[in-house]
Amino acid sequence: MPPAQSGSTDATDATGPRVRAWDIFLAFSQISLSGFGGVLFWSRYVLVERRRWLTEQEFVETLAMAQMLPGPNVFNLSLMFGYRHAGWAGLSAAIVGFLGWPFLIVIGIGLLYFRYQHLALVQHGLSGMSAAAVGLLIANAVKMASVLPRRWRWSFHPRWSRSCSCACPRAIPTRRSAARCAAAWRRSRSG
Repeated sequence: MPPAQSGSTDATDATGPRVRAWDIFLAFSQISLSGFGGVLFWSRYVLVERRRWLTEQEFVETLAMAQMLPGPNVFNLSLMFGYRHAGWAGLSAAIVGFLGWPFLIVIGIGLLYFRYQHLALVQHGLSGMSAAAVGLLIANAVKMASVLPRRWRWSFHPRWSRSCSCACPRAIPTRRSAARCAAAWRRSRSG
């Protein structure tokens, strides 16, 4: 790559590997198709572990910047990544890859749900998906916390985990468990 000229505003002058727009489209298509409804885990997995386009530290820093901007965090991350590594073409590829497939899938699911919403199997299947979402969220938080300075890490205290599990009542299988969770949460709030 030729050296950057002074005053250049080209996004590809930034540090990091040059990535083709097509590869960015494929990566963000994979992310959006793999993590429908919660893509932070898959974004980290694809960009850091699988394709190695970002280091763990770069991912956390880019995500922190994305959280400061208005809009969805991972969407902002995809825009910044696409523009940084392939300019405007990369930014466009990230948008289409990230939003195109979910848009088409939601339209299809909406049509199917409209037709089959009365079936008990459909209702039970949709209510059971929340436990998997909670597990992915917690696993991602633990992996991302590993690169933070030790004094910033969350200590996964038993009180905190009990309170957290109350946030997703469908993940709690019985009324007895729900009552225990509520009692633990009240105890943790009182002292």
